Amino acid sequence: MTLLVGCPLDGSAAGAVRLAVMLAQSAGDDLVIAAVVSQPWTPGMAKVDSEYQAFLETTAEESLEQARAELPGDMTATLLRHHARSVSAGLLEVAQLHDARMIVLGSSSSGMLGRVALGGVSERLLHSSPLPVALAPRGFHRADAHVTRITAAFGGGEPAEDLVLSAAHEAAQISASLRLVSFAVRPRSTISAGIGSRGEEGIIDEWMHTMEDHARGTIAKVSQLQQVPTIESSQIGQGTTWEGAMGSVEWEDGDVLVVGSSRHGPLAQVFLGARTSKIIRYCPVPVVIVPKGHRTERTGRD
Repeated sequence: MTLLVGCPLDGSAAGAVRLAVMLAQSAGDDLVIAAVVSQPWTPGMAKVDSEYQAFLETTAEESLEQARAELPGDMTATLLRHHARSVSAGLLEVAQLHDARMIVLGSSSSGMLGRVALGGVSERLLHSSPLPVALAPRGFHRADAHVTRITAAFGGGEPAEDLVLSAAHEAAQISASLRLVSFAVRPRSTISAGIGSRGEEGIIDEWMHTMEDHARGTIAKVSQLQQVPTIESSQIGQGTTWEGAMGSVEWEDGDVLVVGSSRHGPLAQVFLGARTSKIIRYCPVPVVIVPKGHRTERTGRD
């Protein structure tokens, strides 16, 4: 199988390449690193267009060479330039040409170090890609060269169950452990707690009990797969903010978080919902966002 790495023309592909290397070494995938050169929508002055296009071609080559420098000495990758009307469209075209199973991107250079920050290209792909999209936190650099644990963000229901079964199949294939984590954001305490806040607390407590029951049922189904990964205890991250809820869960080198796209989005495409967007924003480890239609294809049910 093949992983496609999006190589920006500004030379900021290091995090994406490092994540792709970790994923590829874990699963035995091939790497394709692509720099997409955007073509102008309308023709302008021939000389200006020619000079600007030559500049983009040179920049793309330099960015690809910088990306190559991030590869371990024993790993090779296919490096290529691709011309398209937009970077996101070009990456999807390359993914189809090379039968890629996943697109790997880095974070925006304007984001917080150690967190995933979406840029223009990742924003567009996270609302249209038919393939899973992996995002590296800004400045990503892991000492561990392999994925050692896959954490599935679990929200209950059949779509979440399919996501977990798919994650379990992947974890078993690469000898990683599996963990289920749900996230609960509780209201801040107030000096005069009224019935409103007490009622909301009760709803969250009930939701947590429901998630625990669903998690146990889903883990029981994972144990029936032909290949069963090591299963860690399920957890619920809690906090008064999304940042606090994400931070209350222990994260380690070699961790990857898998989340599903919004249930309200189109079938067979990634569609970033509000909840998923917040999880991504505050996650300190790489995140893989899986489109709805893709979840049931890799569950390992035979």
